[in-house]
Amino acid sequence: MAKNVWVFCEQRDGELQSVAIELLGVARELADKVNEKVVALLLGDGVSAKANDLVAYGADEVRVVDHANLKHFVTEYYAQAVTQLVKANDPNVVLFGATSIGRDLAPRLSARLHTGLTADCTKLEMDEAGNLFMTRPAFGGNLFATIICPEHRPQMSTVRPGVMKKPEFDGARKGDIIQETINWDDSKAVVKVVEEVKETKNVEKIEDAKILVSCGRGVKDVAPAFDVAKKVKGTVSSSRSLVDSGIIEHARQVGQTGKTVRPQAYLAFGISGAIQHLAGMEESEYIVAVNTDVNAPIFKVANLGIVADANAVLKQLDKIL
Repeated sequence: MAKNVWVFCEQRDGELQSVAIELLGVARELADKVNEKVVALLLGDGVSAKANDLVAYGADEVRVVDHANLKHFVTEYYAQAVTQLVKANDPNVVLFGATSIGRDLAPRLSARLHTGLTADCTKLEMDEAGNLFMTRPAFGGNLFATIICPEHRPQMSTVRPGVMKKPEFDGARKGDIIQETINWDDSKAVVKVVEEVKETKNVEKIEDAKILVSCGRGVKDVAPAFDVAKKVKGTVSSSRSLVDSGIIEHARQVGQTGKTVRPQAYLAFGISGAIQHLAGMEESEYIVAVNTDVNAPIFKVANLGIVADANAVLKQLDKIL
């Protein structure tokens, strides 16, 4: 009988990714519902030292595959490793981050394991029978669909980074760390990494910011937003309209086609609040919205709404801060 909630804990260059920690938090909630374990999968080359961190973040068990074949992300090698472990242990649920790696790996695994996959989930719930209810945006983000996979196991989903809240680090937690051995089939690994070239980006990561000063179509000059963000020790983000216009880079975009954020304060200037944008920021702790349209959807999720010209408010804030 399928049991336990597994999390594919993504790492890059030996560093755990934030989405892996976020997934351990929701996995803990799901597993506690049915009194099962949270099992973390840690794959890479020279990554064994990170296993204890996964226990501290909520894993009851960490299965480690530490091998030179996994130094770089090559889909075939990663797929072989996870497929063998899943078939040998029969988990009920396997979760992945909806990152470039997760979106590449998870569909291949679902095909090999003959099960379903729900992509880009924003909410996960479980009933007492162990059925996973996976909610994701549908029809261009205009509504949300909840999907189940009652006939096949494991139940699999990818979850967007920033959607789930990170659990607290507890260094006193105890868990089992298991070193796994994989039977590699090198003949199927037809793709090899010859060289890795990393692009250096100076853009701040909006998903890690505690305060976001976010600009939308109503902002004509984004310079004051950057000044205000600097003064409040925050970061500038944007709706899709300014990204499509080439005014702000895509790395700063919030929303369904951008990033999901959960800052302590989200300051929305000139953003109307289309559902695609709200899906990326409505879990913010405190939302302040400034818009000339009193009927703008953004006001429905805002803790504080100001009906005013966003440009004027930004300039005034820049002067007084």
